[in-house]
Amino acid sequence: MPKPYPREFRDDVVRVARAREDGVSIREIATDFGVSETCLQNWLRQADIADGVKPGVSRVESDDARELRKRVRLLEQENEVLRRAAAYFAQAHLPGK
Repeated sequence: MPKPYPREFRDDVVRVARAREDGVSIREIATDFGVSETCLQNWLRQADIADGVKPGVSRVESDDARELRKRVRLLEQENEVLRRAAAYFAQAHLPGK
């Protein structure tokens, strides 16, 4: 996977693309900056979502949700270990054993 472009670079390219003059295509701007047209279109879409222009989940919200899902998964695993340990100790300390 290629290394991601720096945030400042992406912001600059999006700013230029948004401020482009009539007759200048997204493809031309993408070529000038050495990125693919699809990449620039994705950056523009993400910027519109982050700026509240379009509905959707921003990258920050998406990253937060991913981290929270990881944390929930870890806590569920820890909870299962504790549940099994409690069951083991309860079984091991029954009278008559």
